[in-house]
Amino acid sequence: MARIFIVMGKSATGKDTVYNHLLNDPQLKLEKIVLYTTRPKRKNEVDGEEYNFVDDTMLKKLLADDKVIECRTYETVYGPWSYFTVDDGNINLESKNYIMIGTVEAYIDLKKYFGESKAYPLYIEVDDGIRLSRALGRELNQETPKYSEMCRRYLADEIDFSDKQIEIADIKKRYSNNCLEQCLLEIKNDIKNIM
Repeated sequence: MARIFIVMGKSATGKDTVYNHLLNDPQLKLEKIVLYTTRPKRKNEVDGEEYNFVDDTMLKKLLADDKVIECRTYETVYGPWSYFTVDDGNINLESKNYIMIGTVEAYIDLKKYFGESKAYPLYIEVDDGIRLSRALGRELNQETPKYSEMCRRYLADEIDFSDKQIEIADIKKRYSNNCLEQCLLEIKNDIKNIM
């Protein structure tokens, strides 16, 4: 049975790194689902790779056409930024397994849309001090660092990824990313057993 594996966790837990390792593992043969966003592109991001970058007009059109599977909008210090999954014809759960980065809320919506057994959570966690250090390092590398947005995300994550939210989503397992190699080994073994 094909599934969508959703890598999730608070910001700067290493989701992108874990995601890229899993996506590029030839044994797993996972296809990627590229999310859509209305936020501005960061330095070195490529449209259609990290995200499909669109404007609010396109989001409204996709919503009107009933193509949006799940959508989250965050009130940032730069205005509202939306992140969403679109039924754009690129997901075929009859024959392929997929991987994507998402949130607890997105995971819940994907289960509703595709069915309980089709979505599988890969919840990544790491010490908060390490997360803050990583987030600051990432912002320092941006052409125009957005420190206030970094702080807003940190605080929002405390709510969005609270133990209560994890329980509501019925996420049973958490993967510690204190050691990347160990985290990846554990996740890969679980994916192989599930597939």
